[in-house]
Amino acid sequence: MGTVVKLKNQINDSYFQLRNSVEDKLVLTEEKIKSKLASDVELVQKMTNYHIETGGKRLRALLTLGSAKLCGYSKGFRDINLAACVELIHSATLMHDDVIDEGVVRRGKDTLNKVWNNHSSVLIGDYLLSRCFEMMVEDGSLEVLKLLSSTSSKIAQGEVLQLQHKGEVDMLEETYLKIISSKTAELFAAATKVGAILSDVDTKEKDALEFYGRNLGLTFQIADDTLDYNSDLKLFGKNVGQDFFEGKITLPIILLFQKINLDEKKLLIEIFEKDIRNNDDFKKIISMIKKYNIIEECYQKAQHYINLASNSLVIFQDSKEKDILKNLTSFSLSRNF
Repeated sequence: MGTVVKLKNQINDSYFQLRNSVEDKLVLTEEKIKSKLASDVELVQKMTNYHIETGGKRLRALLTLGSAKLCGYSKGFRDINLAACVELIHSATLMHDDVIDEGVVRRGKDTLNKVWNNHSSVLIGDYLLSRCFEMMVEDGSLEVLKLLSSTSSKIAQGEVLQLQHKGEVDMLEETYLKIISSKTAELFAAATKVGAILSDVDTKEKDALEFYGRNLGLTFQIADDTLDYNSDLKLFGKNVGQDFFEGKITLPIILLFQKINLDEKKLLIEIFEKDIRNNDDFKKIISMIKKYNIIEECYQKAQHYINLASNSLVIFQDSKEKDILKNLTSFSLSRNF
């Protein structure tokens, strides 16, 4: 994992370069989110305020703003409105995720469902999605409406597919990729393509940015799933084991199952068949993951998607914006926050 450590400073720079390049737009995006979540219903306002205060990287909003800037968008505020829309879709999925996974901590704070309850959290997630659709209609582009509504549908289907395969340690890698493509990569792809749509560029530029976003999203999710089993990355302030304790089957477990012997497979199956897994179970899994060098293999697979994302930007003229998006692919693999 020396590669991750070596890249730490470079990786952080790529994210902050993107953030700094659209800082004025991001401030307006945050204001747009707050205004759109305003409500006369006291509980709705309390819960949305709490959610906003938890913060977040705003990576999907940044991708919309950065892609629009790359394509030369400079007129009006459509990029701000749609960056807010993309971010709210993401927020809604997180709220629903926490209910499904019975999550209690998000971004270092208690989840909405823990502070209030599952029923309220689901409804607030629905409220965010309804606000998103209002913003899509306000934008006035049928192309944008079709893209983002389709994306929302695919995310929901990805969630159901993951539930369907929960605890399935012999899951095919193909199934895993289908899950994360729907759950994560689709919204990344939409975020980047929206920026191109706003700019009235040719279809090839739209397709290139969509392809970039999709592969960036795949890299991001593979890295996130790998961090869950990388105890060495505690130094980055990243909690480990969350997916394991929730019984989610992700790439490290899939690759591990392919390599271990029959006795180890039996142990792995027994552990994931438990209703509640403990720290001793986790230590056994970590031991096997280290034995078979699973972490390194996960990052090698993610590197493939990094290359695809990076190469998709070749059709754009050299610019600061292009360099920032290209460097961001490494951030998605080896980020430390």
